Amino acid sequence: MAKKRDEREVGMIMDGVIESMPQYAKELVAGGLAGGIAKTVVAPLERVKILFQTRRAEYQSIGLLGSIKKIAKTEGFLGFYRGNGASVARIVPYAALHYMAYEQYRRWIILSFPNFNRGPVLDLLAGSFAGGTAVLFTYPLDLVRTKLAFQVVAPSKSSIHGLVVREHVYRGISDCFSKTFKEAGLRGLYRGVAPSLYGIFPYAGLKFYFYEEMKRHVPEEQKKNIMVKLVCGSVAGLLGQTFTYPLDVVRRQMQVQRLLASNNTEMMGTFETLSSIARKQGFKQLFSGLSINYLKVVPSVAIGFTVYDVMKTYLRVPSRDEAMVEVVTNKRNIQSSSLNT
Repeated sequence: MAKKRDEREVGMIMDGVIESMPQYAKELVAGGLAGGIAKTVVAPLERVKILFQTRRAEYQSIGLLGSIKKIAKTEGFLGFYRGNGASVARIVPYAALHYMAYEQYRRWIILSFPNFNRGPVLDLLAGSFAGGTAVLFTYPLDLVRTKLAFQVVAPSKSSIHGLVVREHVYRGISDCFSKTFKEAGLRGLYRGVAPSLYGIFPYAGLKFYFYEEMKRHVPEEQKKNIMVKLVCGSVAGLLGQTFTYPLDVVRRQMQVQRLLASNNTEMMGTFETLSSIARKQGFKQLFSGLSINYLKVVPSVAIGFTVYDVMKTYLRVPSRDEAMVEVVTNKRNIQSSSLNT
């Protein structure tokens, strides 16, 4: 009896907390959890993909299974999660901002342009602006994550047996931050942000576009089905990533240029890097790791959208139509009260 009473009390406290939260805070929480869970599930494939994109000679030549075996042999199980701390530290605020900003931009467009069609183009625009906003706020964490994932560090026992030369540039997230800032200042922390923005605007927009457009064709009684949400999210991520993947390769190579270059080498910009990759490494390198990315993106985007929708239901976030009715009503009330005064 006491246990049930405690559970009821905890439930009442949680209900009070949820009810007191503003809508944007609920969207931030739902988005952050969605991003963190999705990123952790696919972290091993993300590590292999980054090594494919930046260490072509060492890893691309031995393929996916060979790369997995090499990481397991030289770095152990934790090697698959190298850089994941920085990745999760980045993705939680990134996803929280991304989803929340998408909802806010969507509402702003509808309120500012009442005659604008509430179709897939609205989701495309809101998703694109939201993606750009989230990138600008969280990019330094993405840079740190890539640098940590790029370095290969063998366990001490492996070094003794001569399996790999120990390459340890950064000791962790804070060390990577401080060293990068000392080397190149704030500009160094935003190295590669241009291709990120070029890529995120179409990718984020297309992702929301395809997801919301597919959901519109789902029968009403199936819209809350988790498997349906997973399928819609998978297809959305797959299509969005295919169109924008070469810019992801450019971004990764720009992020690790300073680690690969000599002191006298001049850092290249976005289009110089794109041209250099195509000229020196071949056009196919611009799609290096795409097959792994498909394996990563399908579950990642599917899990992200599904967790976000489920968390919105749990946190009692009103549907978009209900929220818009409430916003419009509040706006009219404010306008009428100001006229009366």
